[in-house]
Amino acid sequence: MAKTLTRLVITLFLLQASLCMSYGEAEVKGMFVFGSSLVDNGNNNFLRNSTARADYPPYGIDFPLGPSGRFSNGRNPIDVLGELLKLPSLIPPFADPRTRGPRIAHGVNYASGGSGILDQTGSITGEVMSLNQQIRNFRIRTLPVLEAQLGLSGHRGANKHYLSKYLFVVGTGGNDYLLNYFMPGEKKRVTLQQFTKSLISTLSGQLKMLYDLGARKFLLFSIQTMGCVPVVRSHSGITNGSCVEAMNKAALLFNRHLKSLVKSTKTMQMPGSKMVYINSYKIIRDIISNPTQNGYSDTRKACCELSSKREGGNGILCRKGGRACSHRAAHVFFDGLHPTDAVNARIARKAYGSNLKAEAYPINVKQLAWST
Repeated sequence: MAKTLTRLVITLFLLQASLCMSYGEAEVKGMFVFGSSLVDNGNNNFLRNSTARADYPPYGIDFPLGPSGRFSNGRNPIDVLGELLKLPSLIPPFADPRTRGPRIAHGVNYASGGSGILDQTGSITGEVMSLNQQIRNFRIRTLPVLEAQLGLSGHRGANKHYLSKYLFVVGTGGNDYLLNYFMPGEKKRVTLQQFTKSLISTLSGQLKMLYDLGARKFLLFSIQTMGCVPVVRSHSGITNGSCVEAMNKAALLFNRHLKSLVKSTKTMQMPGSKMVYINSYKIIRDIISNPTQNGYSDTRKACCELSSKREGGNGILCRKGGRACSHRAAHVFFDGLHPTDAVNARIARKAYGSNLKAEAYPINVKQLAWST
């Protein structure tokens, strides 16, 4: 009797999926999010030894829940994408003990501030969850619960039909340069080109792991303008408003390789998958090149008062309880590294609806959501 009911559940689910495809219903039920602080929504709050945290004011000054662990004055791009996709709730952080049972139905966020593609990246910030660990958390902790809720446990392949209704969002890579390759005192054993190729090769394998678990719709965010962030400009002693182009060159190199992954799903042995590449680098660089035209007045300085070395800071994060500028929507950067709510919203809107292949390639998120 139990087997018959299980078969019925699977049959009804597959029939529903087929009908959705036939009538063109949007195929996104939620998002599973992997990456670093640019998409982290509070996981590091629950890592006891992490110093990469944003769970205090002035972070969250414009967020309804206050300081939540998002490295922003308000939302990050994932929050805005969720709104645009009309998801019923914010994506919960994996490490929050409350992220269990029905709360995972519309996805889970595994991202960890300070982390990277490589396991060793971010160790300077204390405890982080690397991309490999994030994928393990999805496979070992989340996937069995989802399968059990749907009655799909023990039925190989059934979860792949279900997971095709989710976006798998990956936003990582910048820390592998900022907190690894370019760290002061780090001896360069390989060239920048070799390091980048190794990073992309590792990431390709990690995407394949997600594919093998059932992921079919991927959203890949480029590295942002590393050479233009306040902390990099400050450490380089630049005062004339220029960006550190050597750092931007590294970002562009990685981004070119990342975009090439989107074109190579067949050679990666990922048939039936769809990937979208979002050029966050271009979106932010366009603002920096034409700030007034785009509604911004400050493209260089952090909006918040930054933590000092005397306080154990590194010029990246906001000072606890420190000041924040009053015109936050006119600033590109909220702290020494992370964009403001306004920029995050712009990135998400471009990702969702831009028809420029230079911004969303080869299609945008709205088109990805409706694709079959």
